[in-house]
Amino acid sequence: MSSPSHSSIPETMHAWRKHRGNMEPVWESIPVPTLHPTGLLIKLLAAGVCRSDHNLLTNESQPSWFRPKFTLGHEGCGRIEALGSSLSPTCGFAVGDVIAMLAVPGCGAASCEECGNDLPQLCLNGYRSGIGMDGFFASYCVLDVRGAVKVPVGVSPSQAAVATDAVTTAYHAVHRRGRITAPDVVFLFGLGGLGFNALQVIRAIGVRVLVSDVKQENLDAAVELGVPKEDCVPVGKGVREWVEESGWQGKISVVADFVGTAQTFSDAQHIVRQAGRILCVGTLNHENTVHMKIGIRKRLDIIFSYGGQTGDLKESLDLIAKGVLNPMVTDGKLEDFPKVMKQLEAGTVQGRVALLFE
Repeated sequence: MSSPSHSSIPETMHAWRKHRGNMEPVWESIPVPTLHPTGLLIKLLAAGVCRSDHNLLTNESQPSWFRPKFTLGHEGCGRIEALGSSLSPTCGFAVGDVIAMLAVPGCGAASCEECGNDLPQLCLNGYRSGIGMDGFFASYCVLDVRGAVKVPVGVSPSQAAVATDAVTTAYHAVHRRGRITAPDVVFLFGLGGLGFNALQVIRAIGVRVLVSDVKQENLDAAVELGVPKEDCVPVGKGVREWVEESGWQGKISVVADFVGTAQTFSDAQHIVRQAGRILCVGTLNHENTVHMKIGIRKRLDIIFSYGGQTGDLKESLDLIAKGVLNPMVTDGKLEDFPKVMKQLEAGTVQGRVALLFE
């Protein structure tokens, strides 16, 4: 193992943890993680908070591989303190590098069906930081080198942290799954932490995008970004009625649903044109209804998307560095985590919150 870049690394640290049977986060002292041969020991600079953290805290219907106690946090940015013994100087990383960390890099095995098909975020064998296993709401973590991407100059730790999920998930959905290109007309439901980033990714392609959100401040932010006011559905206005009155019926080629309620999914099927695509990312409702006659008669594609890969993260960070994307993120402190959870539950957070460590 290479030598650490700064002062000696402590043996223990404090972390925000999930204990099975407890719906509140637990602040406790745990050992600093042990570095494995292909891992990077990281000192955290920032960690993002999202609704998934609330779900991980309060949902006791957990997969069998979830540990009884684990450190929360699956969006992270930090500085490399040490490299595993199997990593050579040509691995592309060095002590002192600031990296963004993909929480689910997969197992990397050639025999793995998911990793072998460039779907590491669906791997059932790899480590999952902050998702049933120790994550990033602590001073240090260990990440396999496969999940690391260098942070370009001009990208803040907060931006890099939220880019690992809130931006990468949106980027992967828009480019890889939705296959959105410039000739498309896109209707976007939801301008929250993921949806607002998706809006920026879609606009960067040069696409006409129509937007709907239940909060006026989110629509105002879209207008400030450059979306014409007439392309925003007024709060409280029925989407189907607005599409008909605005002359967009039969012209919307893709509906990107970053909300996932029964209402948005139903509206999507009605407003998308024939042979159109519905891109599903939001999951506010766990079950929604497919209108079979609409789907068949229109010959719709209903596409689901989840997470992303290091390539998506790298491209997202590059776009942030160039100023094409600007994630909506507010800074907080690590000790703020329980308060931020309550704000998320109350729906008072606009965009994302990143907890800072320095």
